[in-house]
Amino acid sequence: MPILNRAAELQNEVTEWRRHLHTKPELLFAVENTAAFVEKKLKEFGVDEIVTGLGRTGVVGLIRGNLGEGRTIGLRADMDALPMTETSGKPWASTTPGKMHACGHDGHTAMLLGAAKYLSETRNFRGAVAVIFQPAEEGGGGGNEMVKDGMMERFSIVEVYGMHNMPGMPVGEFGSRVGPIMASTDEFIVTIDGRGGHAAQPHKTIDPIVIGAQIVNALQTIASRTADPLASVVVSVTKFNAGFAHNIIPEQAVLAGTVRTLMPDMRDIAEKRIQQIAENLCAAYGAKATVRYMRNYPVTVNHAAETAYALEAARSIAGENQVSDGLDPMMGGEDFSYMLQARPGAFVFIGNGDTAGLHNPGYDFNDEAIPHGISYWVKLAESRLAA
Repeated sequence: MPILNRAAELQNEVTEWRRHLHTKPELLFAVENTAAFVEKKLKEFGVDEIVTGLGRTGVVGLIRGNLGEGRTIGLRADMDALPMTETSGKPWASTTPGKMHACGHDGHTAMLLGAAKYLSETRNFRGAVAVIFQPAEEGGGGGNEMVKDGMMERFSIVEVYGMHNMPGMPVGEFGSRVGPIMASTDEFIVTIDGRGGHAAQPHKTIDPIVIGAQIVNALQTIASRTADPLASVVVSVTKFNAGFAHNIIPEQAVLAGTVRTLMPDMRDIAEKRIQQIAENLCAAYGAKATVRYMRNYPVTVNHAAETAYALEAARSIAGENQVSDGLDPMMGGEDFSYMLQARPGAFVFIGNGDTAGLHNPGYDFNDEAIPHGISYWVKLAESRLAA
């Protein structure tokens, strides 16, 4: 079945919304203008109930169907941008240096608004649809904040669904998988306290740089020698700060990085091994290690039944051959994971075509994906809330 006729008719209007949002990116929870735009549109559509300020700046609109009482499902889009300067050269490029929609959240918001308009017009379902517009996906944990604010209970949401664009996947295609689909995103900081001194007399010092270099190498054994070879884990040191002069061995060095895994148990293993490696290597050289390990977004885990429902909705508008149920999991993180911990649901990817990659300064959301995304949301809502 092709995309919905009404979704195709809405494409130009929704594209205008998307490009407007693209010119005015906002970061983390400071998405007041984006949230106000969303609220204004939901009011225009005649959405039954609109609640703002959930999870600080999130917006939820409730659309009730015409086919009687029933369950409520949630459809979620993220609203925030990234702290990057855009180089796409598009006429609708960011007007704010240092901020840009480099992950397509403007497209996600616009597609869900398009679906909200359609569902408000037709209401061909039983129960209700909660359209969720979330702040602070890019590192702020806005999804967790909305869950902690009681969103699921307030709207009696029983299932929740999310969608993200994927550069490199053709427009009109969808993909997902049951189980872990995106990684946890823990962070660590290792502070090495040694003894500074003259670079020409290293024997009188405890060199934190030499020790730090060995810690960097040893941390790679977590993946290669601690984890099961079939387990997915990445330990990356992304910062190494030490020293201030050519002829001085510093007192201290600081390493920092990230741990990504698709297996919750591996988070515990990685945290323990980072602590052991840092402390024992430092002790061997007479230095002291202080390790901070911060649990960030959990693994994004799709529920089996809800993933089947989501993929069936995608097939109904894209066709069997345009939908993959065995998409490879990714080591990037996603705070929709918190919503999937609170309620059963699924996270799917929609093709963005041959564009620059996510988090690239040349990236732009592909507006040709808009009618496909709207159609998917509508079909999913109508099928899950059928009379």
